[in-house]
Amino acid sequence: MTNDNTSVDNETTAPSRVAWVTGASSGIGRALALRLARDGWNVAASARSTVELNRLCAEAPDRIVSFPLDVTDRTAVHETVNEITTRLGPVALAVFAAGTYARDYASDFDAARLKTMVDLNLIGTAYCLEAVMPAMIARRTGQIAVVASVSGYVGLPGAASYGATKAALNVMCEALHPELAEKSVCLSIVNPGFVDTPLTRKNDFPMPFLISSEAAADAIAKGLATNRYEIVFPRRMAVAMKILHALPARLRFKLTRRMLRSPD
Repeated sequence: MTNDNTSVDNETTAPSRVAWVTGASSGIGRALALRLARDGWNVAASARSTVELNRLCAEAPDRIVSFPLDVTDRTAVHETVNEITTRLGPVALAVFAAGTYARDYASDFDAARLKTMVDLNLIGTAYCLEAVMPAMIARRTGQIAVVASVSGYVGLPGAASYGATKAALNVMCEALHPELAEKSVCLSIVNPGFVDTPLTRKNDFPMPFLISSEAAADAIAKGLATNRYEIVFPRRMAVAMKILHALPARLRFKLTRRMLRSPD
C-alpha cells in the first residue's frame, strides 16, 4: 500500500527537496532562494540579517524558512545544518552565496581588509562545505554550488583581495570535484560577471554587461538543472575575461593598466 503522506526525510521513497542558500538576505542569494521556492524546493535561507530574512520569508511563507547564520562561525554552521536536517530534512542542494566585496589598490592595501574577505568569502564557504559534504557522500547523492566570480580568472586593478578569494574558491572546487563526482555528489562553481546587487552599487566605474539578480538566479537554476560544473554568465563577460587571462603577461598588463583609477 502506498502512503501519499510520506515524510520528506524518508529517502527510500521520496528524495529530499531541501535547498540551503547562504547569503540569502540580498543580491544573488535572495533572488535564487525565491527562484528555488517557485521551482518547488523547500528553502532554508541563511544570512546574518534576521530582518532581511524575515522579509524574504514573507514572500514565500510556505516554501522559505529562516535560519539566521554568520558563516564565519564554524560551530554555528554545523549547528545550523543539523537544525535544517531536523526541521526540514536532509540538504539535497546547497548554494553558498555569502560573501563581501571591497575595492583595494596598492596605495591603500590593507591586510585587515583582505582578512575580512578571506574569512567570509573563503573560510566561511569552507565551513559550509565541511558541514554538508559528509552526509551527501554517505548518502551518495546531493548537489553543491559555490558562488565565486569571473574576478577569480585574472588579477584586476582594484580587486586584489576580492579576486584572490574568488580564485581560491575556483581552485578549491576544481580540486574537490573529481572525488565528489566519484561519490555521486555534484559540485558546481558559479562565476558571475557584474550583477546588480547592493555590493556592486557602490562601484564608481562602468560595469559592462551588468545583469539583474533575477537574471543571475535564472542562469544558476538552469545550470544546476544540467549538473554543469562551471556556471558562468553573462557569456560575453566570461569570454572577455578568459581571453584576458590567456594573453601573455606583457599584453595583459598593458590592458589592465587602463583600468587603473584616475589620480585623486
